[in-house]
Amino acid sequence: MIRFATHEIGIARGAVTMVSDFDTQGPMWTETGDRSHRQRVEFGDRFVAPPVVHLGVGMWDLDSDRNQRGDLQVENVTLTGFDILFRTWGDTRIARMRVEWMAIGAVPDEQDFIL
Repeated sequence: MIRFATHEIGIARGAVTMVSDFDTQGPMWTETGDRSHRQRVEFGDRFVAPPVVHLGVGMWDLDSDRNQRGDLQVENVTLTGFDILFRTWGDTRIARMRVEWMAIGAVPDEQDFIL
């Protein structure tokens, strides 16, 4: 459990289009085997400590004739942002995918002195 030493808690959220390979005939749609895509997300405001980040699939468009495999992870969380890592493997074909995210953590109080 994370306990906050301040009463100021911030929630940031957003959405990232991780894959759009059908239109571009990119590797998530045309190739097989291990594939991954990493996307850096920057917060609009800075947190006091690295926040907790939650991910969810907002939309995905898959080839229905193939197995549907995916691994979605948060990595490298800092005060100012984080990385989303999406992996797939085998014969899975992904045309499009949007990831929704939410970060919750302590933010500076207006009365705090921050350099």
